[in-house]
Amino acid sequence: MKRWRRWLRAIHRDIGYILTGLTVIYSISGIAVNHADEWNPNYVIEKSTTVLKLDNKDLSSTQSIVDAIMSKAVDNEKLKNSFRPDSNTIKIFTEKHNINYDLSSGELTKEEIKARPILKASNFLHLNAPKRVWTYVADTFALGLIFLAVSGLFMVKGRNGMKWRGTWFTIAGILIPLLFLLLYYF
Repeated sequence: MKRWRRWLRAIHRDIGYILTGLTVIYSISGIAVNHADEWNPNYVIEKSTTVLKLDNKDLSSTQSIVDAIMSKAVDNEKLKNSFRPDSNTIKIFTEKHNINYDLSSGELTKEEIKARPILKASNFLHLNAPKRVWTYVADTFALGLIFLAVSGLFMVKGRNGMKWRGTWFTIAGILIPLLFLLLYYF
């Protein structure tokens, strides 16, 4: 029994080392995604509003309005798309900005979109955007976490292990998600 516990401890330790990086990435991403209704975990969006008056010659067509806005409000960005959702509004999309222009008031709202490099990359992996091989890496990670959880139950022997204290903490760890399922799911 002593030899078996020593092997279990060594395997538990080494798998724990291997999974450390993935655990940190998934944890950071998990916190970010949990709060997605409060903020955008992938992008920082900075909004600014100004008044931009266009000359009558600039108002002759939708394309001339877009060209005038691009030359006066955007610095050397490539136009991706533009459209008129109604007769009074023009929406313009560039590489870095979303622009909304109100023809009647001249109000120009510009949204600058910047990626959150670490969080965006973490979320990309956490939400399994790459698919293919990453699916197997993520599944192996999940199985590794299951192994760590179950093998951890047998790491400590005696009163602090599963004979007393460990049992109560394990039961608490099972009851917490069950309680939330009862409160919010069923």
